[in-house]
Amino acid sequence: MNYISTRGGIAPVPFREAVMMGLATDRGLLLPEAMPAVDAATLASWRDLSYQDLAFAVFSRYITDIPAPDLKELIRRSYATFAHPEIAPLVTVGDLFILELFHGPTLAFKDVALQFLGNLFEYQLRATGGRMNILGATSGDTGSAAIYGVRGKERINIFILHPHKRVSPIQELQMTTVTDPNVFNIAVKGTFDDGQAIVKAIFGDIAFKTRHQLGAVNSINWARILAQVVYYVYAYFRAGAPSVDFSVPTGNFGDIFAGYVARRLLPDGCIRRLVLATNENDLLTRFIDKGDYSLGTVVQTSSPSMDIQVASNFERYLYFLYGEDAARTRAAMAEFAKTGRLQFEPALRERIAGEFRTRSVDRQETEETIRRCYQESGYLLDPHTAVGVRAARAHREEGVPMVCLATAHPAKFGEAVTRAIGRPPELPPALAGLDKLEARCEVLPAEVEAVKSFIERRAI
Repeated sequence: MNYISTRGGIAPVPFREAVMMGLATDRGLLLPEAMPAVDAATLASWRDLSYQDLAFAVFSRYITDIPAPDLKELIRRSYATFAHPEIAPLVTVGDLFILELFHGPTLAFKDVALQFLGNLFEYQLRATGGRMNILGATSGDTGSAAIYGVRGKERINIFILHPHKRVSPIQELQMTTVTDPNVFNIAVKGTFDDGQAIVKAIFGDIAFKTRHQLGAVNSINWARILAQVVYYVYAYFRAGAPSVDFSVPTGNFGDIFAGYVARRLLPDGCIRRLVLATNENDLLTRFIDKGDYSLGTVVQTSSPSMDIQVASNFERYLYFLYGEDAARTRAAMAEFAKTGRLQFEPALRERIAGEFRTRSVDRQETEETIRRCYQESGYLLDPHTAVGVRAARAHREEGVPMVCLATAHPAKFGEAVTRAIGRPPELPPALAGLDKLEARCEVLPAEVEAVKSFIERRAI
């Protein structure tokens, strides 16, 4: 299996090279040369696999340059850090299923991919004798998950940008209290989109990227998407029905794109509908409802990991929407960079509507959903999951199970939970006492050169 760029400017590369490349050298995003699909017999053989064995079965369709024993060991190590034996248990809450993706070391869904990616980086660097400086931007959860995935690892330094005072207090502490010598936290004076734009600009400087061996942990890295595909397949089996719907809170289009990949992997009809849930930052909802993909102003909400206006994974879906036409995708992204806007003709809008449903959920609705769920079932949602649950209720149909992705533990967002139910959530051991630990962070202007200068002085 080789990988190509959405913009068509690179020769196909194997998986291990694609992982280390992160963002393609033509500034496109990497995708499999051909999307795998399994038949009904293969699907049936996967039904009773453990999460780890299912991960190996899925990964093997996309990874052909890592020996099977090595891949199995990478998977084993990656999920040995999870507190729940099922890794991603599916629980029933009222008339919905909740897929709990917060049992990893930082209590967020990003751990599912970033524990694997950290081990994958280490495996590759040991094989080549190389070094790596990881660079990423976070709206909250990616940063701590990435840091926990590579903290203390040899041959790796990590630089994580987060928007200054725009993540939850616990999200900030989870990042800044990791003081291993190879970890560098940078708070940029701006939004997540500012940080993401800086990261993309730095990766676009090929000379700088090559000199410092930069690697990506954001969901621009294909391995992130691949690792997330597994829990869709796992949840499909656990829901116990021939056809299942999913509701996905997302701002960056990465988690729901993993669902799109899973739908293409499984036989037709297994994953019927993907519901894309946004908060007031409704760029993706406007795209699906109106064919209007245009920049707005980032609004600070109670679900900060979704406070995004530029969805970095959108280009991957655009490539398929345009019939895998790299030239058209490249032209569209150039137009968006110039004007901040893309419009879609009726035929494409019809296709989009056939693949996704959507709902934008505001702060009041989010807190009402947390309160209602807690009162009716005793189950406590974090605000991002609550956005997904609210959207799910708007699109749920009788007879088809609806699985809502629970992307973070509610204790990570104590202020929103307290407003909803009148008391703070109980802190799990992983979060208790964080505010007593030493913290380390550099505050920088949201400028490419300021961040490059910081990296230049500290790169491995």
